Amino acid sequence: MEIDFVLDTSRKALNVSSPEIMNSDQGSHFTSPKFTQIFLDAGSKISMDHRGRAYDNIFIERLWRTIKYEDIYPKAYETPKEARIGIHNYIKFYNHERPHSRLKDRTPEEIYRYR
Repeated sequence: MEIDFVLDTSRKALNVSSPEIMNSDQGSHFTSPKFTQIFLDAGSKISMDHRGRAYDNIFIERLWRTIKYEDIYPKAYETPKEARIGIHNYIKFYNHERPHSRLKDRTPEEIYRYR
C-alpha cells in the first residue's frame, strides 16, 4: 500500500466525519508525520497499539471476525448502504439477542444492564 493512497483515503474519510481518537498499529504509514498530522489537524487524538503486541486490539479484532463470518460474508451485501443497514442490525442483534458462550450464554446487554 502506497502512503499517498492511505493519506488520500484518510482525507476523504475526514470529510465525512472526524474520530475523537484515531487508533492504528505502528505500521510505517500510520507512524508517518504526514498521516498523524492530518488527524491532529482534524482535532483527533492519536492512539497506537504497542509494537509487537498482537493482543492489544484482540477484542475488536474478534468482534469484526464475528461480524464478517456471521453477517457480512453470508449476506454478501451489494451496496454500501445495504451493508451499513445490515451491519447496524447485526450489532443490535449481537448485543441484545445473541447469546455469548464467554458470558455463560447471556447477551452483553444482560451483563451490563444488571451490573
